[in-house]
Amino acid sequence: MQGKIFVRDKKFYETLVAFALPIALQQLITVGVNMADNVMLGQLSESPMSAATLANNFITIFQIMCMGLGMGASVLVSRYFGMDDRQSMKKSVNIMFRLLFIVATCFAVVTALIPGGIMTLFTSETDVIELGTGYLLISIPCYYLNGYALTSSIMLRSVGKANIPLFSSICSFFINIFCNWVFIFGKLGAPAMGVNGAALGTLIARVVEFVVIMGYLLFFDKNISLRIRDLTMPVGELVPEYIRISIPVLVSDTLLGLGNSAVAIVMGHIGAAFVAANSITTVVMSLATVVIQGISQASCTITGITLGRGEVEKAKQQGYTFAALGFIIGGIGCGIILALSGVIVRAYKIEPETVELAKDLMRAVAIVIWFQAANSILTKGTLRGGGDTKFLMVADIIFLWIFSIPLGALTGLVLKWPGFWVYIMLKVDQFIKCIVCVLRLKSGRWVKKIKSQST
Repeated sequence: MQGKIFVRDKKFYETLVAFALPIALQQLITVGVNMADNVMLGQLSESPMSAATLANNFITIFQIMCMGLGMGASVLVSRYFGMDDRQSMKKSVNIMFRLLFIVATCFAVVTALIPGGIMTLFTSETDVIELGTGYLLISIPCYYLNGYALTSSIMLRSVGKANIPLFSSICSFFINIFCNWVFIFGKLGAPAMGVNGAALGTLIARVVEFVVIMGYLLFFDKNISLRIRDLTMPVGELVPEYIRISIPVLVSDTLLGLGNSAVAIVMGHIGAAFVAANSITTVVMSLATVVIQGISQASCTITGITLGRGEVEKAKQQGYTFAALGFIIGGIGCGIILALSGVIVRAYKIEPETVELAKDLMRAVAIVIWFQAANSILTKGTLRGGGDTKFLMVADIIFLWIFSIPLGALTGLVLKWPGFWVYIMLKVDQFIKCIVCVLRLKSGRWVKKIKSQST
């Protein structure tokens, strides 16, 4: 049986590690920054930590849209990389960049005009709204800086250059931590800015990240070979293929981002204690899923390259291995969460009620992660790399918006269930998608053809 599930090729696992490890390390660094932000702001009180968390929920919608743009384009780029079609790779990246500019501008304008209105969506507590408004306004340039850095990082990973985004994240990590320490608490003669200091520290780190990533992509990278002069190249002939394969990923990830924000709205209206407790569990869950995210993105790239070379049966066999690894790593993630939850909760300066709620949510997260690991590697990895983006878009819409959000709102706002069960209901889509995606993998219908548009 194992011979049917696990690929027996040492080179496959070496390639997987080479792709996944830098991505996982980069995610770990990102989680470290978020954890440091929360811990630093948590030393002030619950309101600053809640304000930054809720403001970042809106920014996260943008980041998820960027992930959708980037991952959608990476399906094409990795496939064309396997075909050795450099012109189509350049055109795919250009379409992505142009869409990104539009999206970033929309978010920047909305944030500049109604920052308070954005915060009101997530909470009704006046002090949290006021603190979050300042955070959002300072963060406006990050839409462009982070947007281009994030999507370009995904492009580099899709052609085997994951070490460059990792280097960028290491630089931004130390800069962010240092600037947060200076501006949140007013060190080295700087004013103590609290929540605004966290936003300023993040902005400075984003500038560095942008310079490193975009500088490498446009001046040094030889796999895509995109240069400044190529940014105005005509891309019209690739647009239909881009829409067919990549746009469903953008729609899917955007609706997931909006869904996560709807979940945050439910949590925000349950109360500040629930928001604070969830901000802690979110960091812990992110810490436990760094390897999952690494394998997810690596499996998308590996699947795309394999199919680009015309090796369909090999890609299907690899898909079973990726799914099995998801279940194994999900179990390990569950254990990590249970083992570290108590230590991390004690690191925060929060009320006893919030401590108990955080512990309840930790137990729920431990269950959810087991199923989320497998479905994440399939939905964000193998199936997406195979070009099955329309199916995944429909699955994301149905399970999140028809099951998770209504059940979470019902149990949290109406029935007032305990935090453990509210969280389980808010994440029930993870359980359903896990089953559906395994069945989709077995069907083999997830492998889609992609046409070369090289001219």
